[in-house]
Amino acid sequence: MTDLIRTHTCGQLRIKDAGSEVVLSGWVDTRRDHGGVIFIDLRDRYGKSQIVFNPEYNTEAHEKASSLRSEYVIAVKGKVSERPEGMTNPDLDTGEIELFVYELAILNTSETTPFEITSNTEVSTELRLKYRYLDLRRTVMQKNMMFRHKICQVARRYFDRKEFVDIETPFLTKSTPEGARDYLVPSRINKGQFYALPQSPQLFKQLLMVSGMDRYYQIVKCFRDEDLRAQRQPEFTQLDLEMSFVNEDDIITIIEGLMVEIFREIQGKELHAPFKRLSYRDAMNLYGCDAPDLRFGMTIKDITDIAEKSEFKVFHSIARSGGQVRGINATGCAKFSRKEIDGLTSFVNQFGAKGLAWFKVDDSGLTSQITKFFSSELQCDIKERFNAVSGDLLLFVADTESVVSQSLSQLRINIGKQIGLINDEEFNFTWVIDFPLLAYNEEAGRYDSLHHPFTSPHQEDLTILEERTLDVRARAYDLVLNGIELGGGSIRIHRPDVQKRIFSLLNIDDVTAQKRFGFLLEALKYGAPPHGGIALGLDRMVTILLGLDDIREVIAFPKTQKATCLMVDAPSEVDDNQLKELGLSLRKPD
Repeated sequence: MTDLIRTHTCGQLRIKDAGSEVVLSGWVDTRRDHGGVIFIDLRDRYGKSQIVFNPEYNTEAHEKASSLRSEYVIAVKGKVSERPEGMTNPDLDTGEIELFVYELAILNTSETTPFEITSNTEVSTELRLKYRYLDLRRTVMQKNMMFRHKICQVARRYFDRKEFVDIETPFLTKSTPEGARDYLVPSRINKGQFYALPQSPQLFKQLLMVSGMDRYYQIVKCFRDEDLRAQRQPEFTQLDLEMSFVNEDDIITIIEGLMVEIFREIQGKELHAPFKRLSYRDAMNLYGCDAPDLRFGMTIKDITDIAEKSEFKVFHSIARSGGQVRGINATGCAKFSRKEIDGLTSFVNQFGAKGLAWFKVDDSGLTSQITKFFSSELQCDIKERFNAVSGDLLLFVADTESVVSQSLSQLRINIGKQIGLINDEEFNFTWVIDFPLLAYNEEAGRYDSLHHPFTSPHQEDLTILEERTLDVRARAYDLVLNGIELGGGSIRIHRPDVQKRIFSLLNIDDVTAQKRFGFLLEALKYGAPPHGGIALGLDRMVTILLGLDDIREVIAFPKTQKATCLMVDAPSEVDDNQLKELGLSLRKPD
């Protein structure tokens, strides 16, 4: 055990420290031998310092340094010196000084690492996740983790000033299957019974409002057993809050204030609140999705009425049968070749569209193989609806509303990226509000909640709840950043009679409701205040702010897309004795 106790970090020393005797500890980043003088860049999470082993300064330390290799852990004692003129390194905060070492302790050696810690060489995701502790040693990953930490600190300080209380909610709770599948945990003490890991703290935070806590927040782990994509993990982190005696504006204002503060302190950018608000219906009509990217235009226009008057059979029949014909104006894209347009057709095919019709706009009007099916009057109507000018390319999808919306929404983004309309430096926040409360599930023959069963309808819509169910608006709101849903929330149902009516529409009978949510229904009987809240995806927020594409880059120990941890080899089989203690037996898969 060395008696060399660190006095400074590797990123701390400056020119003012010249002449001081210090002790540094860290990892050997790089090693260079220049004619007998050994230079080491010593690294820790705070930065790097150049340390020098000169035989004329200390022979013993120099001899010992000859055995140093990358990733050895060492402690050194020496004297801080100003670097010679012309030898400074402007890329390092410590670049004006170096440390002449006269005492070296090798705290640990290192085998050759599976990939270079200091290199920017591309490394496979599998290898990085298997050796995640080494991946996290890399400077870029440490910066990601520190960035995430700083956002959490800003949020904690902000909520403390706003009189929110940080309260933990349970991880072992009741299975209330709604939406995604629960992760189940068998109980040893109560054999044959199971806990569930929470998909969110939704019911507990509502109970905290019933308890009179008034303002709750939590940075909390949530768990969902669902198929994974780049932006999903089986365990993820939410910035979660709930407030009493509030309306939508109160919650939206709190979140806008948080975003302004995060961007000011972390990004050094000033956001301007209030953010734009867009109704769900306008979002779907103009952008084809409920999380639109508003960094550029190219809105969707409906020409179903025009298509119905045309002689183009595909458009005409779909318009007459209750479908939609809608399109976008790819401004300035008339220069696209037929091959490029065919590529766009293949692109929309994957979203269910059977084809992609088009017109190029030039000084004479519209040109296309289908122009002959449209009278000159209809062509003028189309140009006018799209504000089209010479050089534009008009693209159309004709199908059901859902196919048209998804196809054009994705096509809009695809073309926006192709022609450079999206500014990656811009952060565009939008609130999407007035969602439908329920959607009809044709397959199941019942209504489904668009958010969750505890979302309140607008007070004025209660009169049409059972008669015109699909017209009822939810008091729900989503925060969208650059076309990605950052989080969502709602004003909750606080009256038992309204909650019972919603359950009835969802085909949840009294017995089932009591079995799943009895504790909440009971709590609502005892003076539950009006309340609402929101949950923001912390992993997703950090990913977007760092300009990354995969949330695994901002999670310390993520899972693969098969929900496995390559580092610890989880999930894994367990001992038979453990299963017996739980009263379980396994049926081997085929």
